[in-house]
Amino acid sequence: MKLIIRYLTAFLLLACSACESWLNVTPSDRLSEDMLFEDREGFIKALNGVYIELNATQLYGKDMTAGALDVMGQYYNVSASSHVFGQYGKLIYTENNEKTLFDNMWQKCYLVIACCNTIIEKCDENTANLSPVWLGTIKGEALALRAMLHFDMLRLFGPLTSELEKESIPYQTSSIQEVTPILSGKKVIELILDDLKAALNLLKESDPYFVSEEFSDTDINYRQFRMNYFATKALMARVYLWAGDKNNACMTAKEVIAEGQQEGAELFPFVTNEAATSSNPDRIFFTEVLFGIYNSTREKLHEELFAPTLESTSILTLASTARRDELYDENDYRYQVWSTYNNNGTSVLYQRKYEKQDNVTDSRQYMIALIRMSEMYLIVAECSENLDEATSYLNIYRNARNCFSIYPTRENMISTLADEYKKEMLGEGQLFFFYKRQEMINIPDGNLASGTKNVELSKYVIPLPESETDQRINSMDISK
Repeated sequence: MKLIIRYLTAFLLLACSACESWLNVTPSDRLSEDMLFEDREGFIKALNGVYIELNATQLYGKDMTAGALDVMGQYYNVSASSHVFGQYGKLIYTENNEKTLFDNMWQKCYLVIACCNTIIEKCDENTANLSPVWLGTIKGEALALRAMLHFDMLRLFGPLTSELEKESIPYQTSSIQEVTPILSGKKVIELILDDLKAALNLLKESDPYFVSEEFSDTDINYRQFRMNYFATKALMARVYLWAGDKNNACMTAKEVIAEGQQEGAELFPFVTNEAATSSNPDRIFFTEVLFGIYNSTREKLHEELFAPTLESTSILTLASTARRDELYDENDYRYQVWSTYNNNGTSVLYQRKYEKQDNVTDSRQYMIALIRMSEMYLIVAECSENLDEATSYLNIYRNARNCFSIYPTRENMISTLADEYKKEMLGEGQLFFFYKRQEMINIPDGNLASGTKNVELSKYVIPLPESETDQRINSMDISK
């Protein structure tokens, strides 16, 4: 089965029509892809449509961040009978609900990848005569987004990091969807890095962070909501680390940190004490985010997952206050994300990262962070061959969280970093990937007030969805 470009164009137009009025475009199934991409505005609307789709529940709007992925990271107590996330906490993916969620995630992801491919192809044609700056920005972002989406599918459905020679996922580089080979994890990593390197070459000459003449203040001020140069390079460091290339991971992370300072001014400064501890605290540390999605209904995450009035079969919360207290330093800014609420005589511990805040009007209210500058410090701490340097980067980051300095040994550095990822990436879907990358067989048990659980390494590999395997079986039958 093939999805032709015209179908993808309709998808992009419908996605664009869901955004604010300044992004609106009148959908029409008679509008050809040539009409959509006949001018710069059409390219911008098509790319905006991709960013809007990243907010889908099946992707980063819920399932791949604060929902299923964080439950799989063992943050929460989902032991209540019939808890909607109970199977994810057990790392069981064979029941219908779980199979459907991952199937929908897969299909949505590859549809958005196909839309990225349409944009890339149209950039190569450039019948709209885009300027080099606009062409570089649009194509660079599309390439980086294609790489990011493939990488997350690899991290979920691909093999363990020690087994990257095994089959993993297909890598789609065409807007025409057809059955393509399932590649080894190693080959997928190579293709991801190829896309990221191409994106960086374009963005270093066109990103509004560097070239402001052709862009509006809105384009410049909202770069954290776009796959910008710094986010692309940070993603490259993350990919190198997944591939086991610690030297390149360390070097690239250091470059992101260094390049994030322009003429003595930090583009992504650590959150200030005032911002973190005010009456309306910045709970996501907005200034530090390299890339996040703009989710205008983000408070629904709180209402659906974390509100203290939710039933025990649906709320996501820690098993005990002891879990919170053993993890955070007393003065850690991140400790403040947790509060207690008296729900009909029962004290409920709940997290407030995505809770709607009164009197907050800036865009931090709508951000779900996907890539952080702090992760670059953690990557250097993990990968530097010099323990003093590793400790220095770790403590720069920890001190920025109002935590005291620590001095881990080589032997306990990974367990130290596991705690930091757990605190830093709450609600962002990264902890499960940390455990998988480290192939950890003993991790905290979210269902218990204390203690750990043993994990079979096979539980870190999600089975390929039936929509994908059935398509391949059908394709083989047709070819006979």
